[in-house]
Amino acid sequence: MRTTASLRLVTDARRADLAESVAHASSQQVRSVLRVDVPEGEAGWVNCGRLLSDAAGFAAWRASLAEWLDERYGDAPERTTAGYVMTWYLGVPGYLAALLFHHERRVPSLRPEHLAFRTARPRPHPDSIAVLDTRFVCLPDDPAADSRDATVVPDEHALAAVLRGRFTAHAARFIEAFAPTVRFGRHTLWAAATDALDDSMLLAGRYGGDEGAGVLDASLLLPARLGPLTSGSTMRPAETGWTRRRESCCFHYLLDQGQGPCSTCPRIVPK
Repeated sequence: MRTTASLRLVTDARRADLAESVAHASSQQVRSVLRVDVPEGEAGWVNCGRLLSDAAGFAAWRASLAEWLDERYGDAPERTTAGYVMTWYLGVPGYLAALLFHHERRVPSLRPEHLAFRTARPRPHPDSIAVLDTRFVCLPDDPAADSRDATVVPDEHALAAVLRGRFTAHAARFIEAFAPTVRFGRHTLWAAATDALDDSMLLAGRYGGDEGAGVLDASLLLPARLGPLTSGSTMRPAETGWTRRRESCCFHYLLDQGQGPCSTCPRIVPK
């Protein structure tokens, strides 16, 4: 049975393969370019699997970020560069998966080896994401359910569980690689992973024109605290729409600007 959220997403468009789904999901937002391959000869792409196997890649990324932050705020503390990179990296699998689930009811492979991203300049955030495997998981009524690339699950709860499991597996590999390079505990790292998934679903709804649908999908994906993730969805209504309480801190407040923590920071928003 379809949920209220998915009823809002039914359209006449019928996607034949993952590439068409990714193109459609990409067109529904403005934050990143999504694609199903890495353009031949285009520099700057980073394979997630290779990055996780070489900690030097994170050091170089943080150094590039420190230069950009230094130009704008002065000295950038290590915790701030670590917090930014942690948030940005986890947003790669989280955002791609949220968009495809929200708009297409499909879940792609989220194995690190099957994802790549490109960072922008001068602010070195991921501005493009590529999935490098055309296989996907879908529902029985998917138009491509009988294709060789599709694996069918019985309902939306099962599909959400696949997404959550694949994202959590990717996040676990990230944490194993990243944790030795930073002064963050495991709870902080898993809190950031939880934020990446929950926040991405809110953005999918917001950019797609229906925040409420994104909130419903977030509750389907994170109905409660399901370890090692640190909470269920923390969405709540606000004056101008929907917001959420973050589980982790990005440490932006440590920059010399006198603004203090963000309004959604767990340092100031009670559970």
